[in-house]
Amino acid sequence: MKIINIYIIIINILTLCCMIIDKIQAIRKKQRISEFNLLILTLFGGSIGTLLGMIIMRHKIRKIKFLILVPLLLILQVFIYKKTFL
Repeated sequence: MKIINIYIIIINILTLCCMIIDKIQAIRKKQRISEFNLLILTLFGGSIGTLLGMIIMRHKIRKIKFLILVPLLLILQVFIYKKTFL
């Protein structure tokens, strides 16, 4: 498996875990992971993990920036991946 595939898997698992942790922390009213950090992880390849976190945990689904940016970044990342690595 190419190194880029391993990176994509790891960054998406990490991003999904961060979304789950942030949701749990929100429920418990504890310190949260900032939206900025979640979006940075999304930007660096974690768009699938973020989208899964939004769907599975119903987290950040009312935030317009997540509803717009996450699908756009996913489309962009898939396009770049296909053009570059396939």
